[in-house]
Amino acid sequence: MGGRVMIQAVKVEDICQGLFVVELENAKGRLRVNHPGRIHTEKQISQIRGNGIKVVWVDFNQSDLKNYIPSINQLNTTQLKTTSFEVELKRAESIVTQSKDLLSKTIDNLYQGKNIDVRPVEELSDNIVCSILSNPDAIQCVSAIRNKDTYLLEHSLNVAFLLVNFGRYLGFNKHILKQLAIGGLLHDVGKTQIDDDILHKPGRLTEEEFEHIKQHQTLSEPIIASMPDLSEMSRQVSLLHHEKLDGSGYPKGLTGDEISLVGRMSAIVDIYDALTAARCYKEPLSPAAAFKILRSMAPHQLDSDLLDKFIWNIGVYPVGSLVELSDGRAGIVWESNESSLLQPMIKCFYSTRHKRYIEVDIVNLAKHKELVIERGLSLNAENIDPTPYR
Repeated sequence: MGGRVMIQAVKVEDICQGLFVVELENAKGRLRVNHPGRIHTEKQISQIRGNGIKVVWVDFNQSDLKNYIPSINQLNTTQLKTTSFEVELKRAESIVTQSKDLLSKTIDNLYQGKNIDVRPVEELSDNIVCSILSNPDAIQCVSAIRNKDTYLLEHSLNVAFLLVNFGRYLGFNKHILKQLAIGGLLHDVGKTQIDDDILHKPGRLTEEEFEHIKQHQTLSEPIIASMPDLSEMSRQVSLLHHEKLDGSGYPKGLTGDEISLVGRMSAIVDIYDALTAARCYKEPLSPAAAFKILRSMAPHQLDSDLLDKFIWNIGVYPVGSLVELSDGRAGIVWESNESSLLQPMIKCFYSTRHKRYIEVDIVNLAKHKELVIERGLSLNAENIDPTPYR
């Protein structure tokens, strides 16, 4: 397994078989391991835990991560924004533009049979992580603008953004978040090898056509294998995002613990973004409608605990989504409220009662207790165009 060294501290209570240990740490400091290597048995785990070890330093590029599910530190689930929404919005707009340009070139190169240069993808991923760590609302708001004719490109971008934001919520460090971003950007590269007429068919697929589409996972493998600097975590985003806990997924029909934490996260994110995106053959669902479908898939296909955390992370009314207030005004969820998911900032621009656009007004629901969100609206389905107001 190639890739740059990615070493991270893991709490001793979270260690499992498959992790590649390079150093140990007790109360006095870090200890060199004479023979770095993978943990193969429960006996080794017991020995480590019984020797006063507090932290194990792990090389994730050389680890087998199918059993790795770190505990979530609840103190980290509310990350403070370090940059104002207005300031971060400018950087987010630039990042989304750069991302679209780079992914467009990458997709074109794949259509021409050329290999992917991972270095610019890594640089872009650094910028994505920095923006989301500063204020995730900004990039989420900008990326909510979707074009059904560029679904493959925008879906890859949004999966990257959602994965990084999800990983941020779970308390992952910057190095792990970068690998999630890279994996998200490249997770659907196999679709460049699928028949375009089937990939963009404006109607229900036949059983044979769906089986052809599913081949994109298998077709991703040689493309991913041609990138030796790609980390194991990034590979897992690409190769596991269609696997389901009950074995009904593809391409390998993995079950339960055979699917790593990264694979389980990727499955949730991939389905959510597909449901809420405009496609050539369907209108986008509202986040609430998408959550309902996702919940119907848990716990048999999707991880229930992770799904709950994902919904809590992006909010009942995600930034960038369209909502209607109790006074009949509609608008974009402009900025989240970290202390209350149900009281975000709303950029109102439309009256649902009078069916017309109105003067823009940014409403902080936390300061207007008389107003509440009545319902989420589906973009494109209400004959309301929010694009000029983003």
